[in-house]
Amino acid sequence: MANFVLVYKGGGMPQTDAEREQVMAAWGQWFGGLGQSLVDGGNPFGASASVAPDGGVKDGAASALTGYSILKADDMPTATTMAKGCPILSSGGSIEVYETFPVM
Repeated sequence: MANFVLVYKGGGMPQTDAEREQVMAAWGQWFGGLGQSLVDGGNPFGASASVAPDGGVKDGAASALTGYSILKADDMPTATTMAKGCPILSSGGSIEVYETFPVM
């Protein structure tokens, strides 16, 4: 089994307390359904910055990523199938899935 990082892009923020509760319940249900495959539920991203090769720093990042989660799966097709249930997709967001591997 390998770990896979799901990075989220886009998606909307709930505007009311009722919407927030509904969104959090959807995330909780998805996380619960993943069971032992959920390594790290992750978090949303806040402010960002870009560091250039020359050491220059610029506010903001071009990728506009909004958060992450880490899952354990047998292979990429299994990881992407699990990602299809993520609530960010229902709010207009998208997911990129990356396999990680230990090097140190």
